[in-house]
Amino acid sequence: MKLYVVHAIDTEGPLYESLEATFERLEKIIGLKLEPSRKTLEQLRSKELDLGGKEDAAALVVSPQLLNYNDSWDKVDAMLDEMLSPEYRQRYADPTGRGWVYNWFIVDHIGYDINPRRRDMGYHNIFDHYKSLLKETNSADEINWHFHPMSTYKEAHICATSYLRSPHLLETLARRIIDRGWFPSSFRPGFHAERPDAHWFLEQWLPFDFANQATQADVAAQQDVAGGRLGDWRRSPNDWSPYNPAHDDYQTAGNCRRTIFRCLNVGTRFKLLDEAEVERAFGRTARGKPTILAFTNHDFRDMRTDVAETYALIQKVAKRYPEVKWQNSGAKEAARAVLGRENKREFKLDVRLERNQLEVKANHDSFGPQPFLAIKTHDKRYLTDNFDLQSPRRHWTYTFDADTVPLTSIESFGIASNDLNGSTHVLTFTPEGNLILDKQYHDKTW
Repeated sequence: MKLYVVHAIDTEGPLYESLEATFERLEKIIGLKLEPSRKTLEQLRSKELDLGGKEDAAALVVSPQLLNYNDSWDKVDAMLDEMLSPEYRQRYADPTGRGWVYNWFIVDHIGYDINPRRRDMGYHNIFDHYKSLLKETNSADEINWHFHPMSTYKEAHICATSYLRSPHLLETLARRIIDRGWFPSSFRPGFHAERPDAHWFLEQWLPFDFANQATQADVAAQQDVAGGRLGDWRRSPNDWSPYNPAHDDYQTAGNCRRTIFRCLNVGTRFKLLDEAEVERAFGRTARGKPTILAFTNHDFRDMRTDVAETYALIQKVAKRYPEVKWQNSGAKEAARAVLGRENKREFKLDVRLERNQLEVKANHDSFGPQPFLAIKTHDKRYLTDNFDLQSPRRHWTYTFDADTVPLTSIESFGIASNDLNGSTHVLTFTPEGNLILDKQYHDKTW
C-alpha cells in the first residue's frame, strides 16, 4: 500500500502586516491588549511578560518565522525561483526519485473596500502569475481552487464563512471558464472553514475537498479559533481516513458524493502536522489502507523551512515502516489513487445550440446534478444560471430568452463539469454556437 504526500498551498500572493496590525491580531487571538512596540515584541518572543498562562501561544503568534512575510511579488518570486527548480525538488525526492510536488490552491481577492494587508486584488491576478511561472519552469504541479468568503464590511484582512453573502463566488468560476478555459476539481476552503452553504455549494461541482482539520490538540489558548470558530472539524475523522459527508453535517460520514480529505497545517500556530500525525498516516497505510498525508501552508511566508521540516519528519517516520511505500503527489492524483479511480476514461460533454436552446449531454455521469453554466454579456457582466434537468447527471437544456438571458445580450458562454473521478471538460462558445475553446483535463489540472 502507498502513502501519498500532498503539499497543498493556500496560494494568496503577497501579504503585508504592520507592527500595529500584529498587535491587533495578537489581541484577537489571546484576548490581551498590549502596547505595540519592538521591545514588547521581543519580550513576547522570549516569554518575559506574564500573560496569565498564554505566554506560549503569544510567542508562537509573533515568532520570527510567522512574521517574516513575503510582502511583495518580488519576495514571493525570489522564494519560488529556488523552490521551483529541479535541484530543489530533488533535494526532497521520494523513494522512487520523484521530486517534491506542490499543489497551488489559488484564490482571487475580489470586492474588498479595505485592504490594509496590501493583497493583490483582481480576477486571475494570482492564477495568471503562477500559471506563467509553472509554464516557464516546466513544472508538473497541480493548480487547484481556494476561496475566501466576503467579510461583513468588505475588509480583506477579516475572516468570514458565508458563501451566500459572497457575490464573487460564482463570478470567479464563471470568469475562470470563459477567460481562462479552466475549472477546478480539487478545493481548499479559506480560513479552513466550511459551513452548510459551502458544503451544499461544493457538492454541486467539486469531487475532492482537502479541508478536514480534525485534531486532538486543544486550541483553547487561541480564542479566535476556540469553540469551533472558523475551521470547525471537531466531529470529523482524525485518523487520515477520507469520507463522503452527510447532507446535514459536513463533518460526519454520509451519502454525499464529494470526498473530504484531512489536511493539517505547517508553518503556522495551530492544528499542526507533527511526528505523531505522520506516524498515524504511516500506520494506517501499513494496515492495508492507502492514505493521503496532506498538509497546507501559505505562499506569503517562506515555505522552504516548512518543506525541509516536513520532509525530515516523513523520512524519520518512514524508517519505522519499511513496508510502506510513500510518494510525492498531486492532490487529484492522490485522491484518485486512494479511491481507486486512476484508470477511468475521460469525461466528455457534447454541446449543441439550436436557435436559442442549448443542449448538453455527458458521455457518463457527471459528479454533480448539473454542469456550471457561465455567461459573459456585452456589457462585461459574468453570470451563471441553472440548467433544466432532462436526465439526472447526463442530459440538460437551457433556453436563452427574455426569462433568462437573450442571445443578443451575450458575448460568449461556457460550460464546465467534472465527473466523479475529477476529469474535467470545459467548452466556450460564441452566441451563435461556434466553438471557441475545448479543453479536457484528465490527468493535468491546467
